[in-house]
Amino acid sequence: MIKLRLKRFGKKREASFRLVACNSTSRRDGRPLQEMGFYNPRTKEIRLDTEALRIRLQQGAQPTDAVRSLLEKGGLIEKSIQPAEVVGKMKQAAAREAANKAKTVEY
Repeated sequence: MIKLRLKRFGKKREASFRLVACNSTSRRDGRPLQEMGFYNPRTKEIRLDTEALRIRLQQGAQPTDAVRSLLEKGGLIEKSIQPAEVVGKMKQAAAREAANKAKTVEY
């Protein structure tokens, strides 16, 4: 399976990352199949090769969580709702309903 992941490079404590496509069993800093972007967390710079990313995603490449958030910021994929967010919203809705019922109970 092909994974889209971040490959670390740069000095100590000054990390930058390349967005690469690689085999899921290869090492994080191993040889990639293709380099498709760049991310610098210090300057918040993001450069993406949108055409290459679109092709890899259509071929079935799976992005890691960090890459998924970068692709969402770049507008390549729609923002996904995380399961924790759904559960949190459901709990909030249930709490609101319980509060409304408590207010409307007459003695």
